Amino acid sequence: MNMNRLKKSIIEHEGFSSKIYTCPAGKLTIGYGRNLEDRGITKREADEFLNSDCLDIKLKLEDDIYFFSSLPDNVQEVLVEMAYQLGVFGLLKFKNTISYLETAYLNLINGRDRDYREYVAKASIEMLNSKWAIQTPIRAKKLSQKIKGY
Repeated sequence: MNMNRLKKSIIEHEGFSSKIYTCPAGKLTIGYGRNLEDRGITKREADEFLNSDCLDIKLKLEDDIYFFSSLPDNVQEVLVEMAYQLGVFGLLKFKNTISYLETAYLNLINGRDRDYREYVAKASIEMLNSKWAIQTPIRAKKLSQKIKGY
């Protein structure tokens, strides 16, 4: 069997949709006619989605938060995870948190580690002062600790 020829024919007949739609058989479908109701996705596919989504979010945050790439890994990871859950625009609504992180960053590049930790702690508190923390308290508490390096 010629896999390339087969895929070309399927793509021609199915077309591509990046969004979920209902096919003529009434099934939720995506991509090149992938039946999500009957087949779902594999763990490997979910891992690929997760890797791709995290990379996309990281790149968007690098564009939207000028100091993002200079933050320690644990802080970057927290921000990416929050944006994964809330969307990038949802994360950017955490203006006080981001402002405290900016001040922390400025202290860090100027060698004021103690002040850096103080402002990261303030950012951590601001994270918990949110609807997000009420809706997902366990995750919010874990991430607020992680951002402080605990």
